[in-house]
Amino acid sequence: MSLKSTRLRDAIAFALLTGVAASGSAVAQNSSDKKETTLDRIEVTGSRLKRAEVEGAAPVTVIDRVQIDASGETSVADFLRTTNFNSVGQFRPQSGSSAQAGAFADLRGLGGQRTLVLIDGHRAPKAPFAAGSGTDLNVIPMAAVERIEVLTDGASAVYGADAVGGVINIITRKDFDGAQIMLGKSDPKWGPTDEGSLIFGANGERGRVIGGFSHNRRAMIYTNSRPWGQELGVSTYGNNYRSFDPDTGASLNATKALPGGCTNENFYMLANGRCSYNFNKVAADEASSQNKAFFMNGEVQVNDNWSVYSNLSISNTTSFGRYAPTPGVVMIEPDAAQNPTPGAITYLYHRFAAAGNRDNSTDGSVYDVLVGARGAVSDNIDFDGGVRYNTYRFKELGRNYIVASLAEQAINSGQYNIYDPASTPQDVLNSIKATISRDSLFTTKEAFANLTFNDLFAMGGGSSSLAVGAEFRKEQFEDLYDSLSSAGVVLGSAGASSGDNREVSAAYLEWLFPITSTFEANFAGRYEKYSDYGNNFAPKLSLRWHPIDSLTFRGSVGKGFVAPTLDVISQATAFSADSVYDAASCLDQGAGTATQCKNRVNGTDLQVDSYREKAEGLGPEKSTQYQVGVVWDATSWLNATLDYWNIQIKDRIAYFGSQKLIDIEAGIDSTPMPGAPCAIIRDQALANELGAPIKEIHNCYFNQGKVKTDGADLTIRTNFDLGEWGSLNNMLQTSYQRSFTVDGTENQVGDQGFPRVRSTLSNTWRRGDWNLGYNVRYIGSNGNTGDNNYTKSYVTHDVQLSYATPWNSKIMLGVNNLTNKLPQLIAYAGRPFNFYLYDAYGRTPYIRYEQRF
Repeated sequence: MSLKSTRLRDAIAFALLTGVAASGSAVAQNSSDKKETTLDRIEVTGSRLKRAEVEGAAPVTVIDRVQIDASGETSVADFLRTTNFNSVGQFRPQSGSSAQAGAFADLRGLGGQRTLVLIDGHRAPKAPFAAGSGTDLNVIPMAAVERIEVLTDGASAVYGADAVGGVINIITRKDFDGAQIMLGKSDPKWGPTDEGSLIFGANGERGRVIGGFSHNRRAMIYTNSRPWGQELGVSTYGNNYRSFDPDTGASLNATKALPGGCTNENFYMLANGRCSYNFNKVAADEASSQNKAFFMNGEVQVNDNWSVYSNLSISNTTSFGRYAPTPGVVMIEPDAAQNPTPGAITYLYHRFAAAGNRDNSTDGSVYDVLVGARGAVSDNIDFDGGVRYNTYRFKELGRNYIVASLAEQAINSGQYNIYDPASTPQDVLNSIKATISRDSLFTTKEAFANLTFNDLFAMGGGSSSLAVGAEFRKEQFEDLYDSLSSAGVVLGSAGASSGDNREVSAAYLEWLFPITSTFEANFAGRYEKYSDYGNNFAPKLSLRWHPIDSLTFRGSVGKGFVAPTLDVISQATAFSADSVYDAASCLDQGAGTATQCKNRVNGTDLQVDSYREKAEGLGPEKSTQYQVGVVWDATSWLNATLDYWNIQIKDRIAYFGSQKLIDIEAGIDSTPMPGAPCAIIRDQALANELGAPIKEIHNCYFNQGKVKTDGADLTIRTNFDLGEWGSLNNMLQTSYQRSFTVDGTENQVGDQGFPRVRSTLSNTWRRGDWNLGYNVRYIGSNGNTGDNNYTKSYVTHDVQLSYATPWNSKIMLGVNNLTNKLPQLIAYAGRPFNFYLYDAYGRTPYIRYEQRF
C-alpha cells in the first residue's frame, strides 16, 4: 500500500477504532460521501484481505489507545484481564507459583493454550517457562501498543494452530511525529505501581520511523499486610511425626506434634494436637514484577509501489517472589537419638524455618525483529513478505531450598536439632540448603509471503479478491532445571527438564465472493504440517448479508486445531510425592479404620510415589465452531451488535493426574482409563480388605475427551452531541456464557470461578480540552447459592479526568475501584480468593502526565 494514502488510511482507522465501527458496528455513509471518497483498504484481525468496509463477517472488538489509557491499567496483561471475553479471568504474577512472572490470556475459559496472541498479525513469542500456557502478556510493552483487536471467533483457517478460543492481535504504533514523555504512578493500599515512557517518531514523504522506551513496575505484596493475612496459616508441615513398626509396617500413632518441638517463632499448636506453621507471617501474596522495553518500527518507500519495513522490540521482565520456608517429609532412622519413638521408623512432617524463606527471582528477556517488503506486483496483485526472529530467554533462581537426603543425614546424626531448629548452627543449615535454578529458551525463526489478487473477476456485488500465502517457522525449546530438582531430591521444588525442536510449514488461501450488492461469502483454508506429529487442514466459511443500510447479518462455520506443545511431548520423567485419597492405601498406612478409609473420613493427605511421563503419540485437539450475529445501526446515535458463538473440541489434550486415575479406576469418574504410559501399580503382596495399596502411579497426557461451550456477546453504543456542552459516548459490553462441559459432565458455568455474565459499561464526556470518564465493571455471581463457596456479584467503579493543557501536554487523574471493593474470601486454587478473576489492590488513585514536543 502506498504511503501517499496515509491520511485517508488513518481517517478510516480512526473511525474503526473510536467505537463507530468497533466490535462490529457499521459506518453509515451517505451517497455523496461514497462518490467523493475512495476508501483505502485496511486489514482487520481475522482476515488476510484488506477491505474498504469496516464491517465484516467476523466479530472483532477494537480497543483503541484512548480506551486503554482511560482504563488506568499499566500493562497489557492487567488491561486484558478486565475484558469480558476472559470469562474466568486469567493467570497473573503470583508468589508461590512456578510461573510467578507470567500472565496468560484465557478467552472463553478455554485456557491460554487455546488463545492465540499476535503482534501485528504474527505469533507473539512463547513463554519457555510455561510453553503449554501460551503467550506471556507481561513482556509486551504497553507504550508500544496502538490498539488491541480481539477476534471472538475461531481463526485456525487464517492463523493456524491454537486460535480456537479466539485471537488477540496487539497492533503496535506505526505513525508518530515528534516526541512524548509520559510519567505515571498509582498508589493503592497494596501493590503500588509506577510507569514511564519516551516515544519519538517522524513521518516524511518517503518513510516513517517510531521508537520508544518504556518501564512499568508493581511492588511485591506480603500476605501479612492483607486483612486475611492476619489469620494464622494452617499447615501439616509444622513439626509433626508419625511412627511405623519396622517389621510389620503398622502405624504406631496418629500424626501429632513432636514433643516440645513447637516453640520456635511462627510455630503454634492446633487443637487437634498437631504443630502448625504460620506461613502467612512470612510469605508474599503477589510477586513483584517489572518490565523494561525498547521498540522501533520503520518503513521506507523505495519507489511509488514498493516499501521495506522493519519492527524491533527488546523487552526485559523481572520478578521476585517469597514463599514460606521449605516444607517436607524426612525419615528418622529407628536408632537415631532424636527419634521420638525409639526403634520405629518415623516420618517427620517438618518446616525448615531455620534455613530461611524460599526466595525466587526470575529474569526474562525477549528479542523480536522482523524485516519485510510490501508493494504492488501489478495493478491488481499486492505482495507482503519477510523474515522474523524472536527469542525468549528465561532464568530463575531459588534460594534456601532443602536437599532431602542431606537433611535426613543431619537429623539422624543429631546435627540438626528437630526439637529446637532455631538452635541449629548456621554451617549445618548451609550444608543442607541448595540454590535451585531454571534456564529456559523458546526461539522462533519465521519466513512468510502473501499475495493478494484484487479484482479477479466481476460479480454481482463487485470484484472477487483472493489472498494466498505460505509460512515456515522453526521452533526451538529448552527448559532445563538444575540436576537436584530434576532428580526430585529437593524438598519444596520439583521439575523435569524438557526440550525439542519442530518445523512447521503452512499454506493458506482466503477467497472473497461478493455474490450480490448485499450478500457475500468468504472461504478460508489453511494447511499446516508439523515435523513431530503430522498435519492439519482447517477450513472456514463466512457469510455476510446487508439487506438494508442499517442492518447486517453475519455468520461463520469452521474447523480448528490446537497443536500439542513442545514441553508436553519432550518432558523427561519427573518424580513427585502426590497427596491423594485411596481406600486401600489409607488402610495400609494406618490413616484410619476400614470404615473411615472407605468413606473418606480422613481426607486426602496420603502421599504416594508418582511419575509424570513423557507424552507418547500425542496428536492435536480438533475443534468445530460456528457463530451467527446481527449488527443494527438503529439511528445515528445508537448501534447494537449481538453474536452467538458455539465451540466444540474433541481429542482434548488432558493431563491425567494421580487422583483422577484413582477415581477412574474406582468408577467414581466415568472418563475412560487412558492407555500406557498412564498406569496405577498396586502392591498385591500387601493387599487388605479394601484392596491392594498403591505402589506407584504413572501420570500422562492423552488425547481423550470433549469440551463444549457456547454463549453470546452483546454490545450497545450510543453517541450524543450535547452542543456547547460537548459530547457523550456510552458503550455497554456484555458476555454471557451459557454452557461449558468437559466429557459430558454437568455444566460448569455458574460454578465457583466460572461466572455466567461479565459486563463493562464505559461512559466518556468530552468538552473542549476536558475529558471525564466513568467505567463500571461487573462480574456475575458464581458458586452454589447457600453454600459457603458462593461468590456474590462483584461491581467496581472507575473514574478519570483528563485535561489537555495549552503547553501541549495532558494531565490524567483517576481512581480505579472507587468504592474500595475487595473480593470475598473464598478459597480458590490454593489462594484465599480467586486470583484469576479478582484483584485485591483496593481503591487505586493514579496520576499520569504526558508532554508532547
